[in-house]
Amino acid sequence: MAQQIALLNAQIEGMDKQVEKLADKYPEIRRLRTVPGVGPIVAAAYVLPLDRPGAASNRAAGAFLGLRPAQSQSGDADPQRRISKTGDRCLRSLLVQSAQYIRGRLGPDSELRRWGLKLAASGGQRGKKRAIVAVARKLAVILHRMWRNGQRFPPFPQAARAAA
Repeated sequence: MAQQIALLNAQIEGMDKQVEKLADKYPEIRRLRTVPGVGPIVAAAYVLPLDRPGAASNRAAGAFLGLRPAQSQSGDADPQRRISKTGDRCLRSLLVQSAQYIRGRLGPDSELRRWGLKLAASGGQRGKKRAIVAVARKLAVILHRMWRNGQRFPPFPQAARAAA
């Protein structure tokens, strides 16, 4: 059993090195890692399938990954439905995990975290789940904007704009 654990640890270490080599090949991976909760695997998983930042607009990034509620409009009825779950399943899962860290008690303070906590405060248990998905969707949009603009993550973009 100990030998199997040692073998798995060696394999994991080798894969971690491969992900770090990707960061050398794609400099945008390092830039996306400036967001709290976004590690090398999440950044690589975001950059590699999307291939180029100009493929979609910033706002479409969340919908492209299936983090947007499905629509079923009929006349005046517009019921709230589950997320559409289109796009890359693995990346969507990684973004939700990052959103859970950002919104969790260990996440560093930022405008995104405050927004997620405010959203979760209204709505009980279902509101908390919706807030995590909403933070993941907003995180996808922020990552896409950072990738297109070449900027680092601003924890409080409103304060930075006001100071400028």
